[in-house]
Amino acid sequence: MSSLLIRNGTVVTATDHYQADVCIEGETVSMIGATLDVVAEREIDATGCYLFPGGIDAHTHMELPVMGTRSSDTFETGTLAGLHGGTTTIIDFANQSRGGTLEAAIQEWHRKADDNAVCDYAFHCAVTDFNADSRKEIPNIIHDHGINSFKIFMAYKDTLMIDDLQIHQLMEEVAEHGGIVTAHTENGDMIERNIHNNLAAGNKALKYHALSRPAYCEAEAAGRAIDMAYETGCPFYIVHTTCEETLEMVKAATLRNQKVHVETCIQYLLLDESWYSKEGFEGAKMVISPPLRKRKDQEALWAGMNQNLVHHVATDHCPFCLAQKEAGREDFTKIPNGAPGVENRFELLFSEGVAKGRIGLNKFVEMSSTGAAKIFGLFPRKGTIAVGSDADIVIFDPEIQHTISADSHHMNVDYNPYEGWQVQGKTRTTILRGTVAIDEGEALVSRGFGEYLKRPPRNSI
Repeated sequence: MSSLLIRNGTVVTATDHYQADVCIEGETVSMIGATLDVVAEREIDATGCYLFPGGIDAHTHMELPVMGTRSSDTFETGTLAGLHGGTTTIIDFANQSRGGTLEAAIQEWHRKADDNAVCDYAFHCAVTDFNADSRKEIPNIIHDHGINSFKIFMAYKDTLMIDDLQIHQLMEEVAEHGGIVTAHTENGDMIERNIHNNLAAGNKALKYHALSRPAYCEAEAAGRAIDMAYETGCPFYIVHTTCEETLEMVKAATLRNQKVHVETCIQYLLLDESWYSKEGFEGAKMVISPPLRKRKDQEALWAGMNQNLVHHVATDHCPFCLAQKEAGREDFTKIPNGAPGVENRFELLFSEGVAKGRIGLNKFVEMSSTGAAKIFGLFPRKGTIAVGSDADIVIFDPEIQHTISADSHHMNVDYNPYEGWQVQGKTRTTILRGTVAIDEGEALVSRGFGEYLKRPPRNSI
């Protein structure tokens, strides 16, 4: 059995912060203590560095079919990029096809990911055609496939969206068998009407993407879904929350003692709607759904972390190259929605959060790793540094400054929305299940090293 000893680092979890040595045997942490008196096959001196649990990005879309094309990162390229930035686990979405089964969706995503992913991975099951047959599949998805999270779309009418009755019935079934429902909360009917009116008026420029999807469309859908979750007793999680109005819906739910899990994404914390006023077609790089919001929404989301209203910072990583975005130059409805981020999330959250005093070190770990691990049934195997946990550890140097650029990133996309950003702190070494995967920018693992992670029913955790 291989062994690795990390000396002189500062261990940081969601609750603790202390200097210690960490001993790894095989794939798991075997000992943690001050100046451990052990001999290992390899030692790493982490003096001056933080030891963080490996990052978990609970919202990615690798190889996702969209508008006749596919997101440009494969499970190989996207997960390798994540490792470079400090993310050791992703949770991707296996999307059901209209008329297809949930089982077929999961098998299709296994075909894409198995023997290709470089970091560890799990799946959410996205339900786009809920009916009597798919309802019968839910217990098997949870208990046999180890997938305890199901996504609904309240937008994208006629392709992904399901109606309120279907949502209610899905929540009933998922709650009964120990799962959680996650939701893209935008009012699809309101958005479709806005799009129709804009196109009829000849408003086809990319700025009308955002204008067709105002914050109140998101908040209305969030409030409706929160109420359905409350009525059915179903655990509930809002994906890519963007705005203060949605957080107000979550705050209101707490007054009746309802727990609503909230995810935001790094872009909503750092970028704003001014992107859509950039000269030419530049703004297409950040045509995403929901769109970027106002600076006051960024402030609300940062505050929401410290108020325990926001529980995870993900990416919604769904990159498209500029040539793919060009399909919508003359009509915003034809721009593939999505942007990159899986490689930069961890370092940006530290730089803009911890280094600038917006959040503390423990909150950083909670937002980047532990929160998602607990919500989706990966904890304590993932999401912490503890004896018996997987040895997923990021050796992070808080003093190194570097610049983000598409010229040096590892994501398979030809732009970066954070181009030129000066970042404080850098991932020096990424360890995945006891193996040094990335060291000083060099990849030491390759395609297929990642393992599929089954997750238990939430009511058995």
